[in-house]
Amino acid sequence: MTSTTTSHPGTVVSAQGVAGQPDCWTRAAELAVQHRELLPRRGERVAVVGSGASYPMARAYAALREADGHGETDAFSASAFLYGREYDRIVAITRTGTAPVMLRLLGKVHGSVPSVAITASHDAPGIADHTLRLGFAAEPQAAVATRFPTTVLALLRAHLGENLDDATDDAYEAMEEVLPQVLYGARRFTFLGTGWTYAIAEAAAQLMRDNAGTWAQAYPEPEFHLHAPAEDQVTWVFGDVPDRLTHAVRESGGTLVTSSRDPLAELVRVQRLVMATLARGAA
Repeated sequence: MTSTTTSHPGTVVSAQGVAGQPDCWTRAAELAVQHRELLPRRGERVAVVGSGASYPMARAYAALREADGHGETDAFSASAFLYGREYDRIVAITRTGTAPVMLRLLGKVHGSVPSVAITASHDAPGIADHTLRLGFAAEPQAAVATRFPTTVLALLRAHLGENLDDATDDAYEAMEEVLPQVLYGARRFTFLGTGWTYAIAEAAAQLMRDNAGTWAQAYPEPEFHLHAPAEDQVTWVFGDVPDRLTHAVRESGGTLVTSSRDPLAELVRVQRLVMATLARGAA
C-alpha cells in the first residue's frame, strides 16, 4: 500500500492514516476512561459541535447519547450553533483547534458554559475550558480527514460505556477484505443508515463527493425509495437491511452493499474505496 494518494490539488488521502484507525480507537477508548470527568455526565444537556468531516461524528454521538438515555444532546455545525439555548456542557470537535468559526464560538460561551475541545493538535491553543489532545490521530498536513473523526467517535462511544473490541476487530477485517470490483465502475452511490448510522452514511457520502469526485447522497433508510432503474448505482447500507430494500435494489438492476460489521468499521471500507478510486484516476 502506498503512503499517500493524491486527490484534489493540495490534499492527500493518507493510507497510513486509514490503516492506523483500529489502533487509534483502542487508545481513544483508554483515554475515555482516564478523562471521563471532562466529558459529558449522564443527565447533562449537551451541545456537540463539529465542522467538515467532524460534523457527522457529532451527529452520530448526539443520536447515540440520547438513544442510550444519557441526556438531551444537540449536534451543530460550528457556524450554525444556536446561542439562545441553555446547555450544561459543550463538546467541540476541532482537528486543528484553530478554525476561526470554532474560536469565535468557544470565545462567546467562555465563562457561561463548561466546554471541552477534542483536537488532534499538540500545540492548538487552549480555546476551551479543557482540551483532549489526540495527537496519535493527527492526519498528515493537508490530508483528508479520516482517522481523526472516527477516533473522536470511538472515544465518545467508549465514554458512553460501549466496548469497542468488536469494532476494532471489524476494522482490521475491513482493511484486508478485497473490495468488490463492481464498486469501481459505479457512477452513483447512495448511503443509508438508521438512527446514529445515518450520520455515518452522511460521512460516507461526503467522503465520496469531496474527495473522489463521485456523485453520492445519503438518506435515512426508511425514507429512501427506488423509483427507476439504477444499473450504475450502488446502495450501501450501514446496519440492518429490510426485505423491501433488497427487492427494490435487485429489481432496479443496481448493486446492494451490506455488512454485519460495526458501522464505524464499515466506513473504513468507504475510505479505502476513495483511495483506490483516486489511485486509478491518477494511473
